[in-house]
Amino acid sequence: MESRKTCEVAIKVPFHDLDPMNIVWHGNLMKYFDVARFALLDQCGIDLQAYFEKTGYLFPIIKTATKHIIALRNRDELKCKVTVLEARVKIVMDFEIRRKGQREICAKGRSEQVAVLYPQMEMMYEIPEEIRKLLGF
Repeated sequence: MESRKTCEVAIKVPFHDLDPMNIVWHGNLMKYFDVARFALLDQCGIDLQAYFEKTGYLFPIIKTATKHIIALRNRDELKCKVTVLEARVKIVMDFEIRRKGQREICAKGRSEQVAVLYPQMEMMYEIPEEIRKLLGF
């Protein structure tokens, strides 16, 4: 079995991420997931903008899911972990958010990305080999 690529980032919840109930607005979890996603891509040596400029491939997110378990609050120190599950036909990543130093999961998520050739906007049914290999597939 292949070793799955993972990355963990630290995030401190800023006041402007809160909703009127003083908890993190649900949409900001996607932002935290993206912070982890791009840290993992950097760790793997992948620059999606440079890759697009070189090849014309875009990698839009086509599906997301989030499970909210424990509310996050102002100034909470979080760890957001991302794991690559698949990178052959599409890139599938799982996310977990925990408060720093705690075991309980506060939120879970998943995203799916595909390869699209621009400007034709043609969806490809496999992830380009270079990206696949850098993600461990």
